[in-house]
Formats: sequence, C-alpha cells, structure tokens
Amino acid sequence: MQDAQGQTVSGATAEAVAHYVQAARAYNLGYGDAPALFDAAREASPDFVMAHLAKAWMFALANDPTVLVQARSLVQQAASLSMNERERGHVTALQHVLAGARAAAVATLDALLMRYPFDLVAHQAATLLDGYLGRFRWVRDRSARALPFWSKDMPGYGGMLAFHGFGLEEAGDYARAEDESRAAAELEPHSFWPHHTVAHVMEMTGRPEDGLGWMVARQPFWSAPENVTQVHIWWHRSLFHLELGQHAEALAIYDGPLLDTLRPLALNLCNASALLWRLDMLGCDVSDRWRDLLPRWEGHADGRTLMFNDLHAAMAELGSGQTELVERRLGWMRETAASNAEMAGCYRDVGIPLVEGFVAFHRGAYQQALNLLLPVRFDLWRIGGSNAQRDVVDWTLAEAAVRAGSREVATSLANERLGLRPRSAVNRNLLRRAESIAA
Repeated sequence: MQDAQGQTVSGATAEAVAHYVQAARAYNLGYGDAPALFDAAREASPDFVMAHLAKAWMFALANDPTVLVQARSLVQQAASLSMNERERGHVTALQHVLAGARAAAVATLDALLMRYPFDLVAHQAATLLDGYLGRFRWVRDRSARALPFWSKDMPGYGGMLAFHGFGLEEAGDYARAEDESRAAAELEPHSFWPHHTVAHVMEMTGRPEDGLGWMVARQPFWSAPENVTQVHIWWHRSLFHLELGQHAEALAIYDGPLLDTLRPLALNLCNASALLWRLDMLGCDVSDRWRDLLPRWEGHADGRTLMFNDLHAAMAELGSGQTELVERRLGWMRETAASNAEMAGCYRDVGIPLVEGFVAFHRGAYQQALNLLLPVRFDLWRIGGSNAQRDVVDWTLAEAAVRAGSREVATSLANERLGLRPRSAVNRNLLRRAESIAA
C-alpha cells in the first residue's frame, strides 16, 4: 500500500490508507480534524504504522506537557509493529523529541528526507522542530532540495511550496516569500501556511494596511471553523491594528475571535499572552483579561519543555499579579538550566535573564529590565518562535529604555525599529518619547 505521495506504508488496508491520506492532508493544511481521521485509519488497520506515528507527531510537536503522554503511548504502539526503513526513521526521530533532543530529531528527519523527499509528514515535523529551535531558515533549504523532485500536480505540492515560502520569509527573502506563498494559497486556499507567511512578510516589511487587506480578502478561507490554527492568524491581524494605532480594534479581536478559537494548548495560549502584553504596554486596561487567561495556562508550560512557552506563561502570571507563580516558574527553569538537558543552555543563558527582565519591567524597575534584556537579544532566536513572535522582547526592551530615561539606548532602539517598520505608530511614538528624554 502507498500514501498519496507514493510512499510505501506498512500494515495498512485500502480503507485505512484512504483515511490516512485525508488525515495527513488535514494535518498539513491545518484544516479539518486530523486526529480523528488518524484514529479512523488506526481503527481500520491497527497495524498501520504511520497512522500511529503521524498522530504521535501531532501530540509531540504541541510542546505541551498535557499531551506528551499520548505521544509516548502512540510511539510505543508503533514500535512493536513491523515497519520499513522510512518508518523506523520516524520512530527514531520521535524518540529523540520525547527525550527532549529536538536537534537530534531534526538531524534524523533531515537525513531521512534526503532519501524520501516526498514524506510530507516528515517535512512538517522538521519544519516545526526547526521553529522550536529558532532556526526556521533551514526550512527554506530542506524544502528547496526536495521541491525539484515534486511535480506541481502531485498531492501536497502546495504544502511543500508553502513550507519553502515560510523558510524564505524567516531568512529575510521577503519578495520571493510573498510570491511563492500567494501561489501556494491559490493551490491550497484553506491552508494555514501561505496565509501565515504573507502576514509575516507584511509584518516584517512594515505594510500593515496591505496586511489587513490581504486578511480581509482571504478571511473566508483562513477563518473557516475547520481551520484549527486560525487563532494565530487572528493574532497576526491584531498586530496590524496595533501598528496602525488601532488599539480598540486589536482589543476587539482578543475579546472575540481570538478567545473564541483559543484551544487549550501552550502554543495557542501564547497568542493570547503575546497580544495582551503588547496592549498592556500601550496603556490599555487589560487587567481583568489577564486574570481570566491565567487559569487556562495551568499545566501547559513546565519550565523545561519549551522556553518560548514559559515566557508567555510568565506574561500571564505577571499580568495577573501572581508573582509567586513566576518565581515558581523561575525555579523550574533554574533546575532545567542546571541539568544535562538539550535546552539547559537556552534556559541558563537566555531564558532566565529574559523572564527576570520581564519581572523587572512589570514591577517598574526599568533600568534593571534594560540591563537584563539588552545582552540576551542577540541570542533570542534560541528560545524558538518566529522573528515576528520574538519581537515582543525587543519591543519590551525599547519600552524599558524609554521608561528608564536612557535617551541614547532608547533612541537607538526606536530608530532600529523604524528602519524595519517606518509606518508603525508604535515605533514613531517610541522615537518621539525617546527624543523627549532630557540629554
């Protein structure tokens, strides 16, 4: 039996493969109930190795302690079955992820994809893992070496093109990223990735009006109920409103579609924290919203799984005034930093001073926040996430410099931000306030 891209799959029946093809497509697009479809494939054929493994990838890549146990169970089920070389590569990569060794997992998948360039599930897993490692540009290179083997009429080609487009965007090749992602959106109108990439391009090149135009025109596609990742697109839309000084519109997105589409997973919850923190810095009254958000974070970020998640959980704890919870989180992070875990260096060198800097900012110790945040900005990529997501740190740093009265640093950072986004109301306001600081 073969999947939609012609790869041999072990232990499957024709009925199971039909379910699996639908599931893999739903997973790639972020459109549809992929877990249920993978379950249908598993029920139709309990020995179907990739049905177990692909669902395991969904849970393992959520980077959420609440679902990792399910990923482990699925990998254990698959490991006892008869499988081929490609599938054994998936098992090895998943075992690395579940042991906290993301870099080893990507290395395994990278070698696998040189031999099996049509493995769309492996491409997606490697893409997300590189994102958590803060090195999305490798997505560009991995998909670039595979695309020449694909034909445009092959199922999944639009998804591969979308991966390449996003890799181009994170590497700063914005024009090509936009062109390829628009083309991918035409091929796969309901796909999360191309809509996401064009939003990134317009965010990073300072085109908020164009970004809103793109989102409004394409909203029937990316905001359909079946789009399981639409919360992140709503978050991007809110950023364009912030750049234009439209705080009420961004707040309305938070209160409406963002909360309505927020799922109980760490990476979903990060969107809510990230928007509220920005609104808070802009002087909007969001205190009640912090208190409502905080319980949703319970159990979803544990100080060792992903630093990106811990930062956003800490935002909710600070915004809610629960400083004891932040101190507990810092304790977990210090334990990770002192361990031999792959993430130890990230937590030690970047994560701890980053959260301590946010704590200082929240309590009004702006010079201390500046001293803590300024040195770590050069290694910020290590916490994971995209350039647009990590911008909350640079924005907080610039705001700390202004509030600390550090005129030279504040004007430098404001001019740096304006160089990227000259039409940003936020950045113009930062520069105006920085220049008003007495020399």
